[in-house]
Amino acid sequence: MNRVISLSRHRKSRIQPPYRENIFADLDFSSAYQPILSPTHQKLVGFEALVRVTRDQMPISPAELFSRASSGEQTVELDSFLLHRHLEQFSGHSMPVWLFLNINPETCIHPASSLDRLVDHCRSCGIAPDRVVLELVETASENPDALLKFIHMAKAKGFRIAIDDFGVGDSNFERLWRMDPMIVKLDRSLLVNAEQHHRARLLLESLVRMIRESGSLVLLEGIESEVQAKIALATEADLLQGFLLGRPGEVCPAIVEQRETGLKSVMNHSRESTLQESSDHDDFLRLLRFEILETCHRLARGEAFTSACEPMLRISGIKRCFLLDREGVQQGNLAFGTRHFAPQEFNPLYHSAGACWAHREYFRNAVTRPQHINASRPYVALPDAIRTVTLSTSLTSDNNRQVFCVDLHPDELFGGQLCFPQTL
Repeated sequence: MNRVISLSRHRKSRIQPPYRENIFADLDFSSAYQPILSPTHQKLVGFEALVRVTRDQMPISPAELFSRASSGEQTVELDSFLLHRHLEQFSGHSMPVWLFLNINPETCIHPASSLDRLVDHCRSCGIAPDRVVLELVETASENPDALLKFIHMAKAKGFRIAIDDFGVGDSNFERLWRMDPMIVKLDRSLLVNAEQHHRARLLLESLVRMIRESGSLVLLEGIESEVQAKIALATEADLLQGFLLGRPGEVCPAIVEQRETGLKSVMNHSRESTLQESSDHDDFLRLLRFEILETCHRLARGEAFTSACEPMLRISGIKRCFLLDREGVQQGNLAFGTRHFAPQEFNPLYHSAGACWAHREYFRNAVTRPQHINASRPYVALPDAIRTVTLSTSLTSDNNRQVFCVDLHPDELFGGQLCFPQTL
């Protein structure tokens, strides 16, 4: 059970003057530790120390606590106190895990702050500095050069560095590369947005990939649902954290076992869901292949283009069909179904009869792979400026080659999660 500590009872030993009497005297403090897990290892690999504060047994939010400290010009003193108390309450745990400690940038650059004292306190608590991960907010410091100097000094003394809340505000890669952290924690808002918007999910996946390629591990925090866990796992983030995987609390071997069992359950559920989606996707792709081949047969029999395409255009997600000659020139206008009308507002790009698409990937694919139904990479199509995938295949009769093309909006299919192979 977490021990409760009154700051006023410890100010002589831990809080250095100047200190205003009674500013924290009515508050009681305790530490809670939230699990951090590795999905690859299916193990708990760390705990983040979080402060819990009460006044007369009523909770006080950390934001209110630090606002109170700031108004009394005691942010550095409070931060140093919490760092030491988190270490003391964590001492005695021999589990091979990291301890994540949040540190205020103001504390890092304050002359009274001493990394040597923190090293000594770590060792007195039986915790080697290389087991401690110092979490800093990359954008919060008003003196980035001093913060960078602190980071280099902390690394030299064995501490690990994590950048917190990356991806919001003025976060940028230049500062990230200069700091060279071991871990980058992405702000929870990125995961929430990825759950709600497919394009945000694509951006999250790209951000995770870029950070990993730059040499840092990625931690996705704020995972509170199975859907968010599935998204996080799909990004291949290295570390995961959130209420779904474990709320802040005490530290003991039983908690570690519970959280690792919970992680395995979440991963199994995500895997089963992915397998079912994969089966559904395969069924849809087979339907597309069948209907495209049927349309090609109807065209080969001489059926009118619009009529031949009508069954194809009834499939969800398909927007239009068009036909190109051997030079890539569009034959006639686009064919679209009754549910997909041309836009009412003016758009000179929509009526594209006679346009030449020979430079497009889907035309080149059909020419180089004539026996296949080819899928382009997603791109923004000119007729409606919406992300599009074009399926294309060659039609050859009497030495006359044509290319049949079908446009789909992939973000409308399976929540934007359908992946098209190069050929169907």
